[in-house]
Amino acid sequence: MPILTRRLLAPLAAIGISLIALPASAQPNAGGTDVSDRPSIIRTGDIPYATVDGTELALDLYMPANVDNPPLLVFIHGGAWRFGSRASVSAIDLVDHGIAIASVSFRLTPVAPLPAQVHDIKGAIRFLRANADEYGYDAERFGVTGVSSGGHLAALVGLTNDSEPHEGDVGGNLDVSSDVQAVVSYFGASNLTSILAQSTPFGLNVREPAIELLLGGSIEDKVDLARFGSPVYQVDADDPPLLLLHGDQDPQMPINQSLELFGVAKEQGIETHFEPVHGAAHGGAAFTDAERTQLVAEFLHRALGP
Repeated sequence: MPILTRRLLAPLAAIGISLIALPASAQPNAGGTDVSDRPSIIRTGDIPYATVDGTELALDLYMPANVDNPPLLVFIHGGAWRFGSRASVSAIDLVDHGIAIASVSFRLTPVAPLPAQVHDIKGAIRFLRANADEYGYDAERFGVTGVSSGGHLAALVGLTNDSEPHEGDVGGNLDVSSDVQAVVSYFGASNLTSILAQSTPFGLNVREPAIELLLGGSIEDKVDLARFGSPVYQVDADDPPLLLLHGDQDPQMPINQSLELFGVAKEQGIETHFEPVHGAAHGGAAFTDAERTQLVAEFLHRALGP
């Protein structure tokens, strides 16, 4: 097993979590989030949106039943940028609030470092907007969200509207905008140049090898790319509204990462809300309970329109 893989998985194994990292082309989707007992949600799975180097990238779409032209939320899974799958959609309850969700696959870091992930997700957004009439959501009301490393990517994608270096050409549809109108980040990174200094020993053991894979080298050797990949360095006054949720007992992703982004966004005059989840660690039911789901749904309806 490669050194980076051992270093990343060791601390997770120590707390009883077993994870096998697979390349993007081998990621199982396991049929996606099961909504078979939820008639309020209509799932269309395995929709291909691009092929990159012979690997098909796909997404799953979850539509609210009996809702015409709902807004669309693009969901980005977590997994330290190097594993995970679109199959698990922790924000699925938002569909019952009249919000469609598209959960997207993207190239993971064992396959390609930054900016591949951002290029893939923006390619998925262009595809989704280009095909809005076919699937039935509103092409003018797009949000993006993600958890952990997916929260970082959601913020990076959402805060780089109209940024040509972040755009890429994955999947084509280059005459279609990849802009989003709202961003929700669940306990995501925001500053790759400061995250290691803020980390606990456990968090450092997880984050250092993960970031080396993301950047294709150490932060010291990839400073420009680290800044390019840090949402705090991309914020400007034209960015969409931003909601940040973070557990105040998170041992893995420093809460200061969300606080940094919150501060920079407020300085730029962006509509920004920071929701500390008291007693919560890195994920868990506290982020998807009825109270937090309602909070996120209200933010999205406010930002995207009724």
